[in-house]
Amino acid sequence: MADRKIVSFYLQEAHHMDDLIIVDCQYDFIDGTLACAHSHEAVAWLVDFINTREVRVLYTSDWHSETNGSFKKNGGIWPIHCVAGSEGAALSPSFARDIKRPSNRPSKENLFLKGLRDDVEEYSAFHGMNAEGKALHDVASSHAYVGGIASEYCVKETVLSLLQSGRSVTLLVPGLGWVAEEDHKKALTELKDLGVELVEA
Repeated sequence: MADRKIVSFYLQEAHHMDDLIIVDCQYDFIDGTLACAHSHEAVAWLVDFINTREVRVLYTSDWHSETNGSFKKNGGIWPIHCVAGSEGAALSPSFARDIKRPSNRPSKENLFLKGLRDDVEEYSAFHGMNAEGKALHDVASSHAYVGGIASEYCVKETVLSLLQSGRSVTLLVPGLGWVAEEDHKKALTELKDLGVELVEA
């Protein structure tokens, strides 16, 4: 009986691989209308991290309509970005090209879309949905690594949502892009004070 319990424990542990949630590493945030600082370096670092660790990767993407309320032309504060199906909304090709394990490349199962509603400013990816109708919060592990773009907005809000749900978070600082460096630093301090572990290199 004891042996069976030990086997069961190991099976559970194997199943609970940590997730790496990669937030919004999309063309518009890397080279497009809302290009962020350190975004190319962040993507390269994240690909290397994935290839050298045992993690399950979950991707998030902004996925807006032309009439999204966050756009300046619709009364919001942002330039048009990540319009559903456009080049600007595409994930960095590095993830499909350079990640060794096929299951960790972007797919319908592991890509969670957010910002679909025009009337809600959805920075956090916590409620993002995949093609199977599952939300990120339905599948995310109890501890998650997080990286992506932009640290002061969608990354920070996603981390806060994960913390509020009782999960623990390790933030991969070299795997972050940002809009403004001062705000980036402020966000890191704020998250560290809330108990987020920061990986600095």
